[in-house]
Amino acid sequence: MDGALPSSSPAGLSAYVAVSQLLGLTLLAATGAWLGRYRGGVSWQSPLQFNAHPLCMVLGMVFLQGDALLVYRVFRNEARRSTKALHALLHGLALLIALVGLVAVFESHRAKGISNMYSLHSWCGMAAFVLYLLQWLLGCSFFLVPGVSFSLRGRYKPHHVFFGIALFAFSIATCLLGITEMLLFNIRDSYSHFVPEGVLANTLGLLLVAFGLVVGYVLTRDDWKRAPLAEEMALSMDFKTLTESESPRGSQ
Repeated sequence: MDGALPSSSPAGLSAYVAVSQLLGLTLLAATGAWLGRYRGGVSWQSPLQFNAHPLCMVLGMVFLQGDALLVYRVFRNEARRSTKALHALLHGLALLIALVGLVAVFESHRAKGISNMYSLHSWCGMAAFVLYLLQWLLGCSFFLVPGVSFSLRGRYKPHHVFFGIALFAFSIATCLLGITEMLLFNIRDSYSHFVPEGVLANTLGLLLVAFGLVVGYVLTRDDWKRAPLAEEMALSMDFKTLTESESPRGSQ
């Protein structure tokens, strides 16, 4: 069956992907509603500049990062080169948006005279961004730059896959820390009384967890992994013989 064309979509995959996108769009809407209704909206050149931070982080570090991880499950019959490029492009866009979010919080704190990098959320957030950037750079170096040997790519791939999922989970956890911190800063005295802002922000937190769980489930189903196309398997063997000094041997 290795050389056969893969089926269009395994049973259940499309439904889970659709649910993930519905959750993702809903959490983006919830973020916008929270910031617009209770935090005054978003404006770069104003005291509202800070609000670009949570919006950009949810959009980049959660929604787009999750969608980038799903690329290999969704685009099953397209050329692997195109799928790989889309995967890298979405991650790069997520990093760019997250960078805007980081600039927003640092500039906002500087304008208001607030210290930076003192909270657990800020430590986790900076660690998540730096590690995500490193993961993206390593991924591009190993899988997009020509000339990297077949065996080296094979040895690095399990680490790339593991840390991709781990960083996605870490990003969601960091967002949850940020939501709690923002609520305690702004509605500390009324938070325990189930005020509407607190309920909405808590709902956003649950949506983040739900999105992460659905994406994680899709990624960890072995039978939903993208099967290589017949021509890709032939090209892989040709690439292996060209980049290895010895004749190919061992497992795939």
